[in-house]
Amino acid sequence: MNIYLVGYMYSGKTTLGRTLARRLGHDFVDTDQLFEQRYRTHITLFFQKYGEAAFRTLEREVLHSTAERDNLVVATGGGTPCYADNMGWINAHGCSVFLEMSAEDILKRLEHSHKIRPALLGLDTAQRQEHIATQLQQRLPFYRQAHLTIDGAAPDIETLLETLSSLAGKPEAADNLPPC
Repeated sequence: MNIYLVGYMYSGKTTLGRTLARRLGHDFVDTDQLFEQRYRTHITLFFQKYGEAAFRTLEREVLHSTAERDNLVVATGGGTPCYADNMGWINAHGCSVFLEMSAEDILKRLEHSHKIRPALLGLDTAQRQEHIATQLQQRLPFYRQAHLTIDGAAPDIETLLETLSSLAGKPEAADNLPPC
């Protein structure tokens, strides 16, 4: 069973994903890194040259390529679940986990990051805060379709591991989980 981590940028999908994969004995992939490897470019440069629509089309192909393997923990890009049929596809191909965080906590993490995402380039702190709050509200309906929701600011990995263990070998169980 593949596990797909969804949530806003800076919610900790990559960090938690690596830990989760190690603890489960799964491989870890980050769809942003897969994109950059496959297309031999940085996402920021791709956005600048080709635009978001082209990025989202290719991002979807990268996401779908994860179904070629099993026992993966996949950190998705922050916008991935919100385009095309991606969230439905994620739920149909594995167990999805939403790392929920407030806009304020996301902004705090952003302030300590060395990597600024394309959508935030050139924005001052107040503009970033407004952008994050607005976009997060737009994306929440997609994220909330995940099978499980955890606190991204302080994830309880032991409880998550227990829940995922109970689903292991029972893909139909994940399909019956209500959105949290």
